[in-house]
Amino acid sequence: MAEQCSEPDAAAPAAGHRPRLADVAARVGVSAGLVSLVLRNQPGPSAATRARVLEAANELGYRADRTASLLARRRSHHLGVMMDVHNTFHAELVTDIDAAATRLGYDLVLSTLTPTRDERRAAEILVDFRCEALILLGPDDPAGRLNALGEQLPVVVIGRRVPPASVDVVRTADDKGVAQAVGHLAALGHRDIAFVDGGKTTIASDRRRGYRQAMLRQGFAGFMRIIPGDHTEEAGTRAAAALLAGSSLPSAVITSNDRCAVGLLDALVRLDMKVPDSFSVVGYDDSMLARLAHVDLTTVSQDARKQAEQAVALAVERLEGGRTAPREVVLTPHLVVRSTTAPPRR
Repeated sequence: MAEQCSEPDAAAPAAGHRPRLADVAARVGVSAGLVSLVLRNQPGPSAATRARVLEAANELGYRADRTASLLARRRSHHLGVMMDVHNTFHAELVTDIDAAATRLGYDLVLSTLTPTRDERRAAEILVDFRCEALILLGPDDPAGRLNALGEQLPVVVIGRRVPPASVDVVRTADDKGVAQAVGHLAALGHRDIAFVDGGKTTIASDRRRGYRQAMLRQGFAGFMRIIPGDHTEEAGTRAAAALLAGSSLPSAVITSNDRCAVGLLDALVRLDMKVPDSFSVVGYDDSMLARLAHVDLTTVSQDARKQAEQAVALAVERLEGGRTAPREVVLTPHLVVRSTTAPPRR
């Protein structure tokens, strides 16, 4: 028996009502189950029926409720990402993580750090939203807490070392990255090279160690100078004041990250001091800030895209491949030379 179409006006959803599967079925005059088979491209319906269902769905503006569909399959296909919204490198990572996740059929849920939301609470929110795995960008929480979280669900940490108990790690060899910066400056003729520290975090510790070891290898132990700081623009501003208050200026400065370098450069511009004429400056991260034409910062690239792809791959491998043993992926950073470094002025 031929399937009968209902009158379009009688089957139209009410104004302001999101079209449902039942609305499409009413428009065509078939069951909702038959419409579901067509929209999921399952066998059974005739070619003619498929054409009518697809046409009706298009006319009504029907869009599948993916959340309901995933809940029905008891999977969310959500990857939770914890980030610092003020960190431009984190923003770049999220863009690349989203692209990698989309290719594998996953969506992102973001939870940002704020003055009233610490890392523990940010992670709890992602778990509450039924995220199947978490990707944490540069977390500062103790390794024990991170591994405890990794016992609950797959967790990938980007950017820092964590003892391999339960979480996966994707990071760059930060000590080697800073060593490249010292080597570049030494090749230009610099010896008096200062370092603006990143604070007490594991990431900062690795970069500080890289500076010390590289200065010793170059024979510059007598020129070692570490300025207290953190990973913010304000730290760069304070570092500029500390350097200018000293008895002598270094010929070059390496900062713990690009944000700190930008704060340093801004302070020097306000004092009408030119870079690299006053001294050379090197950042770390190769963030979007570093690539701006008026900044043009020499910096160390961490390859955000590669880190993002590796992190998503590790999370999905846990979810779909059944892997339980933790893994660590260590990438080699590379120096990007721009206009903030030059031979020292004699």
